[in-house]
Amino acid sequence: MMLTRRDVLGSLGAAGIGLGASRPATPFGASQAPSFTGDLAGETREIEGVRFCWCPPGKFTMGSPAGETGRRADEAQVDVTLTKGFWMAACETTQGEWRRLHGAPTARPLTETFGLGDALPVYWVSHIDAEAFCRAFTDKARAAGALPAGWACRLPTEAQWEYACRAGTTTATAFGDRLDRADANFNGAPLNGGSDGPSAGKATRGRIFRANPWGLHDMHGNVFEWCRDWYHAQLPGGVDPDVEVKGVANRDGSYSRVRRGGAWNDSGVFCRSALRLRYEPERSSDHIGFRVALVSP
Repeated sequence: MMLTRRDVLGSLGAAGIGLGASRPATPFGASQAPSFTGDLAGETREIEGVRFCWCPPGKFTMGSPAGETGRRADEAQVDVTLTKGFWMAACETTQGEWRRLHGAPTARPLTETFGLGDALPVYWVSHIDAEAFCRAFTDKARAAGALPAGWACRLPTEAQWEYACRAGTTTATAFGDRLDRADANFNGAPLNGGSDGPSAGKATRGRIFRANPWGLHDMHGNVFEWCRDWYHAQLPGGVDPDVEVKGVANRDGSYSRVRRGGAWNDSGVFCRSALRLRYEPERSSDHIGFRVALVSP
């Protein structure tokens, strides 16, 4: 059984802790280091100025049922068990975080046309760029004593991403089987007759749209998010799946990484929890970014 964010907030309130409070970035020394794992789903912690939400160990069904609107052939359901919890960034990696924690230029300049500002998600970053950011984050956090030995910043696996996106839900999105314009930043038709409205037409800053039950924003829409895995036409199931075997091709012989979550320039059907697309790791785009996770070995 997985606890929801409502359970978390109720527990925090009962304990006299302010709702939405984060654990501080406590230095981790060689002795008397406090536990780095969370207690309840949705609990928050701040590391290097980035807010993370705890995703506990658990089991879930990955992929979409046969009757789901927009379902694609590569979404056949599999059972997944994640034996270790992880911390998922509450928002997509921002332009400000990219410069502050990594400092490398993006493949093309960020502009107002696609969304510009420190609080907006970074884009024009390849999978290779995103992994470089993760290494820089890990080095800085360890040097500051904010990340204990054995923990690292990485892109989430595809299983971790969908597990965090669903946050205990089994519907097409974390908000139900329909998606309204007020729920996420997307363009084109809403999902399953959801309410329409004006589209932003570019990326928007995080936390404009409501969070899922575990406190994660923009898991649906805004920018697509790179995952760690190589793309395969069949979803990885089983225990702690991690499709990170170098040189393993998908069925058409190309080499692609997985991207998830939909984007500001796609319709609501592309924002479903199970939707998965592939993209070559060297390429970048105006609507692909990423979010990071803190994981243990």
